[in-house]
Order: sequence, then C-alpha cells, then structure tokens
Amino acid sequence: MFVVLVHFQVEQGFKKQFHEALRLQAQNSIEQEEHCHVFDVCQSNDNPLCFVLYELYSDEAAFNAHLESAHFHAFDQRVSPWVTSKSVQLMTRTSIAH
Repeated sequence: MFVVLVHFQVEQGFKKQFHEALRLQAQNSIEQEEHCHVFDVCQSNDNPLCFVLYELYSDEAAFNAHLESAHFHAFDQRVSPWVTSKSVQLMTRTSIAH
C-alpha cells in the first residue's frame, strides 16, 4: 500500500474554512476514487492551525490519479491562499497491526 502524509500549517483566521475544505476533500476522495482506501484528517492538539492528512492508496499510480482529479484541483485552488506551509511524505506500508 502507498501512504501519503501531508502536513499543513494554516493562516490564523482560516482554520474553520480549511477544516471544512479538508473534510469535503476526504469525502470526495473516498467516494470517487476506487483505490483511495483511507483519507484521515488530523488536527494538532498543540497547534490548532496544524493539520495532517493520512492517505492510503493501492499504489503510487492511484495516488497520481488522485492528483489529477477535478476534486483535488478544486481543493488545492481553494485552500492554497490559506496555507503558510505544506510538506508531503510518500511512504510504503510494510506491516499492519490492529
């Protein structure tokens, strides 16, 4: 499985709008992308302007398809003015424990 971790820092005053946009992006990704298995939105306990996405795809090709989707482009265009920093980590899931 292909894992994507995205860290966002958001400008003061845009937390609520950003969180709502993330919630919609997560819903669209799960509902519209067959190979998107998890799209979790997390918010820092210490810094409410810091958000982390945990995304799980079947493979890298599925993630690349996500990046080309209309809903991703709409999300990116909407939130870009609110984001002060963004970092992306690409990983491979090697084991799972429940």
